[in-house]
Amino acid sequence: MRNQLSRRRFLQTAAVASGATIVAFDPRARSWILKGQTGSAAAQQGKAAGPEWEFDATVIEACSCTMFCPCYFSTVPTGHGHQSMVEHFCRFNMGYKVNRGNFGNVKLDGVKFWIAGDLGSDFAKGAEWAEITFEPLVTKQQRDAITTIVPHVYPVTWKSFTVGKDAPIEWKATKDHAEARLDGGKAAEVILRRNPGMTDEPVVIRNLRYFGAPRNTGFVLMPNEVEAYRVGKKPFEFKGTNGFMITYDITSKDVKK
Repeated sequence: MRNQLSRRRFLQTAAVASGATIVAFDPRARSWILKGQTGSAAAQQGKAAGPEWEFDATVIEACSCTMFCPCYFSTVPTGHGHQSMVEHFCRFNMGYKVNRGNFGNVKLDGVKFWIAGDLGSDFAKGAEWAEITFEPLVTKQQRDAITTIVPHVYPVTWKSFTVGKDAPIEWKATKDHAEARLDGGKAAEVILRRNPGMTDEPVVIRNLRYFGAPRNTGFVLMPNEVEAYRVGKKPFEFKGTNGFMITYDITSKDVKK
């Protein structure tokens, strides 16, 4: 029987060992230095401890798991297949819009970026891959800030975390509908529609932690009509699976606690 680590225990463990599990970004290689690697990781992590920062963002998110994604209660994603052919994975897309934020003197308000990847079969043991993509207008200073902040939000060890080619991002949302597209949908796409409730108001899960972020306004449940990543060596597409919107915030003071 699979040994399932509870999500709460995983986050507690990750918080205690954050210096070991958080990866560092190497701008020269356009990739993240993973746990166990040498080189500039220590220097990058030391640099990340410098400026004070604040980050408040809304995410249009979808994944291959059934509704609602079990990865917020366990480190083992939904099983796909049947009988002995079941494979566990969580292949996701996250369309980000920064509501307000700063990294020292660097303003992050309005920045949009995209993260896609796969948490694998049990992300307590390490996640498979992820790729972050920025809009062309995002400055180097803003990119450096975001690639320093993001590992604190997702405190897992990645086998691969790379930076994709710049592309425009479309992002729009209401209480009933949300859409995000990378490069006009040619690279990636997420379309969400409000989960039916007892009234016309959204169905919201509150008091549930979003990965490493200490605060959020609730998971607004919106199953996806489509969530697809269409570039790279591991493209995927799913329809009718998990989706939601969430707004969270995190600061450098939270990380230092």
